[in-house]
Amino acid sequence: MEGPVVETIEGQLRGCVRKNLDGEEFYCFLGVPYAQPPIGNLRFKDPQPLKPWTGIKDATKEGQRFYQKDNMAMSKTVCGTEDGLHLNVFTKKPIPTGSKNPVMVWIHGGGFKEGRNNTDIYGPEFLMLENVVLVTINYRLGILGSLKLNDPSLEVHGNTNLKDQVAALEWVRRNIGKFGGDAENVTIFGESAGGASVHYLTLSPVAEGLFHKAIMQSGVVLNRWAYCHESYLEELKMAAGKSDASEADFLAYLRELTVEEVFELQEKIDVPIKGQFSPIQERPHPAAFLTKNPLHLVLHEHNNKVPILMGYCSNEFLIGKALQQMAEQEKQGELQKLFSMEFVLSNLLHDVETSIVEKFIERMKKIYGESEADQYQFLSDAYFAKGILHCAGKYASGDGPAVYLYRLSLDSGQNYTKRMADIKDEGVCHMDDLGYLFKTETLPFPEKNTPEYSYVKRFVKLWTNFAKYGNPTPNNSDFNIIWEPVKDEKTINYLDIDKQLTKQTIPKQEIFQIWEELYDCISKQTHA
Repeated sequence: MEGPVVETIEGQLRGCVRKNLDGEEFYCFLGVPYAQPPIGNLRFKDPQPLKPWTGIKDATKEGQRFYQKDNMAMSKTVCGTEDGLHLNVFTKKPIPTGSKNPVMVWIHGGGFKEGRNNTDIYGPEFLMLENVVLVTINYRLGILGSLKLNDPSLEVHGNTNLKDQVAALEWVRRNIGKFGGDAENVTIFGESAGGASVHYLTLSPVAEGLFHKAIMQSGVVLNRWAYCHESYLEELKMAAGKSDASEADFLAYLRELTVEEVFELQEKIDVPIKGQFSPIQERPHPAAFLTKNPLHLVLHEHNNKVPILMGYCSNEFLIGKALQQMAEQEKQGELQKLFSMEFVLSNLLHDVETSIVEKFIERMKKIYGESEADQYQFLSDAYFAKGILHCAGKYASGDGPAVYLYRLSLDSGQNYTKRMADIKDEGVCHMDDLGYLFKTETLPFPEKNTPEYSYVKRFVKLWTNFAKYGNPTPNNSDFNIIWEPVKDEKTINYLDIDKQLTKQTIPKQEIFQIWEELYDCISKQTHA
């Protein structure tokens, strides 16, 4: 049987049929382009409008990932393409009916230098239990998605990774009604760099009106890896042996390289954790995504006012163990240095005078212990949890929309990273939440009448309830609990997601206070 055909604004697409976790059919449209391929003279430029096509385009096969090294695979394979501006659509309604379903747009993580929307990691079979339309997108990575030049005439302004995401959301607004989706009820959600991307989209005026709710999983702008303080252009020119080249000549040189050569050059300047390829402040221009310091926007100005669901895993930086296990021998020592408290705090307090940084280091060492478990707790707080908590408190203050906060403490057979990397330590690792939202090739399909099956169903219900209603527990019939939004900066209440759901409140202890002081210190150094 031939798959369904949908007519978008740009042309017709033929999809295919799959089955969800409960064996019910849904419809897939894979590798759908949403902008012109960013190749040739379009390399490093903002995404360009998609050209229409004639006939029926085959949308039954997945598109390729952007060129990258898959660091989460033991083989560390380098593969992909430069032609990767595509998305996938999954729906229960191949032909629109009178009613429209909420739309959920997934933005993958990967530190802005790797990741993809492919179904080997982000299989839709779990979310397709509910009546939502799911869209998963690709965007440019590494220097192809982040290069910034100072000469405005060259039109390489930076943040093409985020502008790609805006272009994908514009495609959703134009076309999602053809798939049974409601363009006026769009939730953006993502994990790690995807969560930070969601946060950036709530800060940028160019994305306003393209979505109506936001879910940030293990990633916000306050996380140090999520923003770039300064352009790496000079570092890149030096690595290429072109230190004296003008920007125009260097751009011409970069555009003559193959994508493989661009990647090899990128690898020479890539230092993990520091965020070279993360979003950066742009000079003002008509198509700018970000013209103010993102920390200033978070700490001093209002975001695009939409309901927010945000949270973190209980022991995020167990991912450090996975990274070390997968790193080459000669890089393991380098990673260990990057995990030190001195490096982390000096990097986080980038613009703060040395004497103040040293005092924070001294105080942090007294508050946190010196065991390996203590070290990982500090790193989890520094790179993930405390920035997320600070944002939750800031956004809950005032009369804005609701902010729902969670901590994932559930350790089961669906914990993605722990099962993949065979981590035995206590706690829930960065990316472990993926196994409760998506079918992945590395985890078995949860069978009915197992705890994992019930955990997946519960997680999916909470997330899709938020997408439908702006409230993860619109009534307590499903969970026998009401997930209450954060009250204000002084009352940080959250839902602990474990084998049972419990309501918790974070007390104002010394460990919480010092992080508040640290972020206040950063805020005094930021400039609009």
